[in-house]
Amino acid sequence: MDKVYIKARARVNLSLEVLNKREDNYHDLKSVFQKINLYDEIYIYKTKNDDFKLDTNIEELNSKDNIIYKAYIKLKKRFKKISGVKVVLNKRIPMQAGLAGGSTDCASFIIGMNKLFDLNLSKSEIIDLGKNLGADVVPCMYNKAVLAEGIGDIITKINTNFKYYILVIKPELSCNTKEMYNKLDSIQRSLKMDVAESLINALENNNIELLANNLYNSFEEVVDAKLIKDQLINNRALGALLSGSGSCVFGIFRNKEDAKFAYKNLKDKYKTYICTSYNSLRGKIL
Repeated sequence: MDKVYIKARARVNLSLEVLNKREDNYHDLKSVFQKINLYDEIYIYKTKNDDFKLDTNIEELNSKDNIIYKAYIKLKKRFKKISGVKVVLNKRIPMQAGLAGGSTDCASFIIGMNKLFDLNLSKSEIIDLGKNLGADVVPCMYNKAVLAEGIGDIITKINTNFKYYILVIKPELSCNTKEMYNKLDSIQRSLKMDVAESLINALENNNIELLANNLYNSFEEVVDAKLIKDQLINNRALGALLSGSGSCVFGIFRNKEDAKFAYKNLKDKYKTYICTSYNSLRGKIL
């Protein structure tokens, strides 16, 4: 095998409860992650050189600060048989948007390298590698809805194949994750809302109303998403929420026709994406 191709799928947080800040400066979280069918394309090629090259349609990502490069360095230090690679990244997921674009690229790269170089990494080894690169990396390794706890490394798979329609809106505002966590730490926080159980019940029973009525995100205390949420609700969304630390806001719809109605009315105001939930039948680390 000389190359692999992977679709690195975005995710939305149906819930995101930011709990206490830890001594290692990470935060404990409780979040229901939902993969969606918006994705980046990643091609990984073996090369005869002993280095890393990234070709991407987003120039600012072509640096050694890129999380994919950091994953490559960690793998190469551990496995001497890893040669140079060329990575072609076709970026479709908007950046600094709360859709885990960088994390899902990293997760997919690790999975791709495991295949390309026959590393035979175990599930626990992949998880250990992922959690040392970013809090969202491990949950992004699962192509379905999961409950993520701890720093994102404690995963409970949700037994669902529920397909529902989501409209994702990317405003001009971009949100830096680290800055958003700092803002959250600087305010007097509201009491957390434990909605995960209701969301899991909704996903397992294909209950769109229960799902829409239990959306929750701690970051809405520091990111003003009200205008876009109201616009989504006024255009037939059953519920709407900020995703991750922002800036994207998504709405959940009863059917495709309602999602198309909202898309038609909002696409000229914002970058807008019609998506569906994505739940692989395997739903496990690939």
